[in-house]
Amino acid sequence: MERKGKEDGDYISDTPAEVETDDNNGIPRKRRNGVTDGDDDDDEMMMPSIEKAFGNVIVPTWQQQLTVRAFAVSLILGILFSFIVMKLNLTTGIIPSLNVSAGLLGFFFVKSWTKVLEKSGMLRQPFTRQENTVIQTCVVATSGIAFSGGFGSYLFGMSEVIAKQSTEENSAQNIKNPSLGWMIGFLFVVSFLGLFSVVPLRKIMVIDFKLIYPSGTATAHLINSFHTPQGAKLAKKQVKALGKFFSFSFLWGFFQWFFTSGDGCGFINFPTFGLKALENRFYFDFSATYVGVGMICPYIINISLLIGGILSWGIMWPLIENRKGDWYPAELSPNSLHGIQGYRIFIAIAMILGDGLYNFVKVLNRTVLGLLHQLRSRDVLPVADQPDAANKSISYDDQRRTELFLKDQIPTWLAVLGYISIAVVSMITLPYIFHQLKWYYVLVIYIFAPVLAFCNAYGCGLTDWSLASTYGKLAIFTIGAWAGASHGGVLAGLAACGVMMNIVSTASDLMQDFKTGYMTLASPRSMFVSQVIGTAMGCIISPCVFWLFVKAFDDLGIPGSEYPAPYALVYRNMAILGVEGFSSLPKNCLKLCYGFFAAAIFINAIRDSVGKKWSRFIPLPMAMAIPFYLGSYFVIDMCLGSLILFVWEKVNKPKAEAFGPAVASGLICGDGIWTLPSSILALAGVKPPICMKFLSAKDNIRVDKILKG
Repeated sequence: MERKGKEDGDYISDTPAEVETDDNNGIPRKRRNGVTDGDDDDDEMMMPSIEKAFGNVIVPTWQQQLTVRAFAVSLILGILFSFIVMKLNLTTGIIPSLNVSAGLLGFFFVKSWTKVLEKSGMLRQPFTRQENTVIQTCVVATSGIAFSGGFGSYLFGMSEVIAKQSTEENSAQNIKNPSLGWMIGFLFVVSFLGLFSVVPLRKIMVIDFKLIYPSGTATAHLINSFHTPQGAKLAKKQVKALGKFFSFSFLWGFFQWFFTSGDGCGFINFPTFGLKALENRFYFDFSATYVGVGMICPYIINISLLIGGILSWGIMWPLIENRKGDWYPAELSPNSLHGIQGYRIFIAIAMILGDGLYNFVKVLNRTVLGLLHQLRSRDVLPVADQPDAANKSISYDDQRRTELFLKDQIPTWLAVLGYISIAVVSMITLPYIFHQLKWYYVLVIYIFAPVLAFCNAYGCGLTDWSLASTYGKLAIFTIGAWAGASHGGVLAGLAACGVMMNIVSTASDLMQDFKTGYMTLASPRSMFVSQVIGTAMGCIISPCVFWLFVKAFDDLGIPGSEYPAPYALVYRNMAILGVEGFSSLPKNCLKLCYGFFAAAIFINAIRDSVGKKWSRFIPLPMAMAIPFYLGSYFVIDMCLGSLILFVWEKVNKPKAEAFGPAVASGLICGDGIWTLPSSILALAGVKPPICMKFLSAKDNIRVDKILKG
């Protein structure tokens, strides 16, 4: 979201789905999936040596780790997870971590294949944890492009569909409709730069500074456990559970399809709490995906979402609608940004920006203090190509891992040359794709990008928080304001957001991969190559998947549709704010925005000041902001997922911790992959045969009279 749980409004990416941190120091606590992360040295003292357990296993060379079967499996899983991430992008924007699913399914597919070959006597190379790491890295890199590519945020926010929902700055120079050619070209130009920006820092981050990278560490523990006899047995059971709930989720999606022949039809509009609650978006929509997401996300996230939904759709919006005719013209459409929709969008933006600013300053402060502490403890800045001779008393595991991590170097000159070459190509290419984005705007971004990529990678190593979306919003405001309204500032800001997000996101992803590779004895070279190949796959797969959604669903991006793409409108309106200022806001909206902006900062400050004992009871402002615009229908699903896991943990906690992530992943994957056949059916013109709608008793009498008359 991801190794980094993510979302296009940067909620889950700022508060990772699997990692709960001590809010005072960012040190990871026990995870919901049963993995405990902490300092590597402390772990070594508390548990037997992992590397001694693998002492008789020969570590393959970096070339042997990069197998054809690994990339074949990565391609299949990459397509699967791209569909899942795309569906989540275009519905709510909340994306949980899929690392467990990627590692588990990668292990299952290759292990099954090697067993068949072994029985037939044709097995040439056994399946190793290093190859498993390559698969997991490649899959997450591939599906990660579905998030950082902005298909549910900045990129789709450029389209005419989204521009029509904003009355301001919707001229032709601020619109660029999706097209497969330019989307693939854009992603290839901007997605690789972040990889080269942090390669020279790999030893400094992983070995010298001993950064934790909680998601990378947890993934490594998971992969190491798969390749022990006990872990292999558990993994087999977990895959069985995942497959069972995958099948159920897929068939449930297929069953629901039969009842959705028109607008407002089907289980997704079931008035669980009554028709009035349905009007205010309080209902259970029977989504297996979001029940699974709720099982993965920490309880505080789901509770925060519920509080935000009640505060907005239960209290604030009805009160503001009562001021219709005073605060805004009564004749306006419900989707007009000068009416009630404006309050929903801009107050949500204010909370997102307040939370983002607070966490940006917080993580930047920790990054600077941590860096200063590291530099004070040594005479000179560590150099990536020098062995660490300062620490003689390291454990056997760390000695073994350090030895192999430093064995296969990635030349610094290659990283520098790669960065400069891609930067030059980008400065030439991007102005052709977006003529509003001048070459000197791109140059300025690339001058500051390595520093921001380092800050994001270092902060992610301390806290597991990727602030990619926050850096993207920074680019929206700075480049948009620089370009100006008369020169396509909205489109320039959104394009700049994409450039910045891709750089800082892939940089932190790669460093997480280096940490995982360090702990599984996978070579840095194989990690880098796997990330590059996965990114290249994602640059083709993700635009194709998005294009399938565009062609299959005519109402894509329309509020109230199956795929409303909420953050596309949010990002476009951020760009409009950056260009125009606050002149377009409805009456009293700015005052409310100031209040909620300050409230987001205040709530975060309280969370950090009261300590972990009490902070777990204080809601997260970013999570509260999401239902302000969307409503609470998906929140009910997520809270049900939390409730299922809570009861399961009370009944049998070890089993819940072992199988909870697998069950959740099955629910997410099955429902997510159903979007592929449903898209194909839509493209073929095959419509569901039944419309299941719910009417009030009065409306039902009217319909009966019409039908009989």
